[in-house]
Amino acid sequence: MSTGTDGGVNVFESNLAGIEVRGRAHSLSAWFVLALRLMMGYAFLYSGWTKILGGSFDAQGYLLNATVANGSPLVGLFTWMGQTGWFVEIVNVAVPWGELLIGLGLLVGAFTRLAAFFGALMMLLFYFGNWSVAHGVINGDFAYMLVFLAVAAFGAGRILGLDAVIENYEVDGEPLLEKYPALEYVLG
Repeated sequence: MSTGTDGGVNVFESNLAGIEVRGRAHSLSAWFVLALRLMMGYAFLYSGWTKILGGSFDAQGYLLNATVANGSPLVGLFTWMGQTGWFVEIVNVAVPWGELLIGLGLLVGAFTRLAAFFGALMMLLFYFGNWSVAHGVINGDFAYMLVFLAVAAFGAGRILGLDAVIENYEVDGEPLLEKYPALEYVLG
């Protein structure tokens, strides 16, 4: 994806599998991208924080029962996860702390693409765990997954976020992102 300006208007374009898309963003778009980043950051930070403070988060019941009750196509995977003790222990730490760290990263705009990737991954798992296609295959979990992906795609951490500072931090007289271009996949 490349961005630029066309007569003072923000332009973004991408070519994927031979299909090119091009769009012009309104000047208020940055504020909406920032709002999406902050909204998801707050929601995840709050969710993780309350699980950690509650001290009794246990994913096993969810893993064993949710998908069986709702007919998820991944019922076998979720059942295996719920029946595997070491995996449940990892999930019991990864979910609350993951939500907290994803939320914190999004709120301050640091390592935004990394945080958004893991947020989208969690929402994909919640999508299959909370399976409901009564009103179609698009539900809130799927929509939140797309919000995370949009936050990552638009480099939302550069909008009033620490990623803009981190990317320009100089190492040996060269901005960090120029010296280590692979960091673009976790920053932004």
